[in-house]
Amino acid sequence: MVPVRSRTPLLLVCGLMLITATGCGRGPATTLMAGDASRPSLAAVAPQPPLDPAPFNAVLQNVVDGRGLVDYAALQRDPAQLDRYIRALGALAPERFASWSEAEQIALLINAYNAFTLRAIIDNDPIRPSIKAIPGVWKFRRHQLMGRGLTLDAIEHEILRREYNEPRIHAALVCAAISCPPLRREAFTGPALDRQLEDQATLWLASPVGLKIDRAAGTVQISQIFQWFAEDWQRADPTAAAVPGHQKQSAVLRFVSRYLPAQESALILGGDYRFSYLPYNWDLNRQSP
Repeated sequence: MVPVRSRTPLLLVCGLMLITATGCGRGPATTLMAGDASRPSLAAVAPQPPLDPAPFNAVLQNVVDGRGLVDYAALQRDPAQLDRYIRALGALAPERFASWSEAEQIALLINAYNAFTLRAIIDNDPIRPSIKAIPGVWKFRRHQLMGRGLTLDAIEHEILRREYNEPRIHAALVCAAISCPPLRREAFTGPALDRQLEDQATLWLASPVGLKIDRAAGTVQISQIFQWFAEDWQRADPTAAAVPGHQKQSAVLRFVSRYLPAQESALILGGDYRFSYLPYNWDLNRQSP
């Protein structure tokens, strides 16, 4: 994991500068903040307490099973704790967020993405069979985070992926599909984030939606998430040693190998296999009735 430090992500700058809810502009936060000597530095803000994850923990423990599947019907019947947490996300002051370590910020943003996704699913009655059946769920529907209306895509792509060099977020962000990584039964927190992300990556790659190795057929398949966001692993490991025969996927494959037993890890790094990506199952990650 990258060193823990205080950051001022683009989200905070957008909130403090009162940019309209149509979305944050591109360009580094330092550029947007430049030229206003009257604005206090967020980096100088004294550390403030993190957001209480208790309401979200209650949700996850009540409706998520050991496989990471969700009882959406139960959540739809009683969304009080989820809504309590979502209200706290909307009321969170940007200055408070800015006072946290990078790990605490990442944890909050992952929790927000997952909480907003759960809310988007249960807002439909009847519940849709796939998140893809909800129009505009990623690009147009806005959720209140620190007083700003942000889409799921903005949280993931414009903030988490852009402002933090941490590809393990893809093992923790859950888009409510069967082929997503399993939804964790506890909220992410700053002090536990490294352990939680390591555990998520291990669980994901131990599952058939993360990795499939067929020694007899000489094939290796990994989640399409690694294809969609390959640049994140390349950015995190720009000098990754080449995997023979799979140079373009070297950073991803070396990441994958870290979470496997010794024999499977050696196979991945040896490169002697046909490589492809797994089909993506967009069916809802719901528990069976």
